[in-house]
Amino acid sequence: MASIPESFHDLFERETYAHFATVMPDGTPQVTPVWVDYDVEADRVLVNTARGRRKEQNASRDPKVGLSMVDPDDPYRFVSVRGEVDELTEEGAVEHINELARRYMDAEEYPGLDEEEGARVQIRIRPDDVAAGGAD
Repeated sequence: MASIPESFHDLFERETYAHFATVMPDGTPQVTPVWVDYDVEADRVLVNTARGRRKEQNASRDPKVGLSMVDPDDPYRFVSVRGEVDELTEEGAVEHINELARRYMDAEEYPGLDEEEGARVQIRIRPDDVAAGGAD
């Protein structure tokens, strides 16, 4: 298992977008831009989605995933993670998406929660391999 280097934790505290890769049923990759978070204590990368969306379906079926993000202020500074989903949980997922909405949208609540068909799901990813570069 690997961890996100402390010198890159700041990327998870600001408006940094990630590209989240999952595997389709036919074995091809599926990549989606996502909001991203990091649980330092549990050493888990967090992605939030709605139940039934493609990334949730793929991660439920095949937990091997990848994620990369680039510092919005320095395109040569990046974090890339290969790992495995060790939990898909609805517990705390609404609170988490609202926390992300404050960071990414400067909004108190994620818009449209009441209209969503599926429940919110937090995808918790165990980093098995981490590449980070461009830090001073």
